[in-house]
Amino acid sequence: MWIYLNDRFVTEQEAVVSVFDHGFLYGDGVYETIRSYGSRIFMRDQHLARLRRSAEGIGLAIPIPEQQWPALLHEAMEKNVVGQDHRDAYLRITISRGPGDIGLDPSLCPTATVVIMTKPLQPPPPEQYKTGVSLIVANTRRNLPSALSPQIKATNFLNNILAKREAIAAGAFDSILLNWESQLTECTVSNIFFVLAGRLCTPSLDCGLLDGITRDLLLGLARDAQIPVSEGHFGVESLHQADECFLTNTTMEVMPVTRVDGHPVGKGTPGPITQQLHGQFIANRARFLEP
Repeated sequence: MWIYLNDRFVTEQEAVVSVFDHGFLYGDGVYETIRSYGSRIFMRDQHLARLRRSAEGIGLAIPIPEQQWPALLHEAMEKNVVGQDHRDAYLRITISRGPGDIGLDPSLCPTATVVIMTKPLQPPPPEQYKTGVSLIVANTRRNLPSALSPQIKATNFLNNILAKREAIAAGAFDSILLNWESQLTECTVSNIFFVLAGRLCTPSLDCGLLDGITRDLLLGLARDAQIPVSEGHFGVESLHQADECFLTNTTMEVMPVTRVDGHPVGKGTPGPITQQLHGQFIANRARFLEP
């Protein structure tokens, strides 16, 4: 694997970051996960805009000019022989505060560390889309937005990792995190939707969740299809009453959920609105690829 590190591509063995990097010492950094369909990157500009927003949110200067990113991402795909007709690419951009003396003062780090990792995308198994996946409601609560804004896609992921550990221990696909008021927010790496009496529902951003790029796209597709949509504050009981449920993120698109805390969602099978929206996503995704 060829990895872009700071100003050049190096081999995986040469891709070494200092133990004094504040990303390692304090989780002081931001990241984005991006994918391609063939050679064309999905929602490229939206992902790069969110990366810039996250960096600005922690006062981190990105050392690579905005106009250079598209060519750099494509060079990373080409060097790793991904982003081809039968080999979609997975790209991970990480930008940390960089190396500096021990201490919390960001000015100790004169230069940020930039890493781009690229590999073949490994989508979920097709069977999961047919049968759906199971979730649990985690005991771990989502970080308070007033303490750490969920709109900053930070490398400090311990809150999500604790919830993921709960899912693994329960034999579930993932965990749902509740906020400080016991309202639904999101899963560890995805946004959550459910269908209640024909209405598509999803937690509002002010519940304390990341504004997922695929989440926003699905809301637009639902409105185009004249499916009623509600972004609001919902408790766990809403999921118990739901007819359907699904997750969204960049890599898995639309993933049906058929069990929550061991109880079936609706009939315990992927529902018609879930399947309709995933079909619309597939039919329209070329619109959201770079030229």
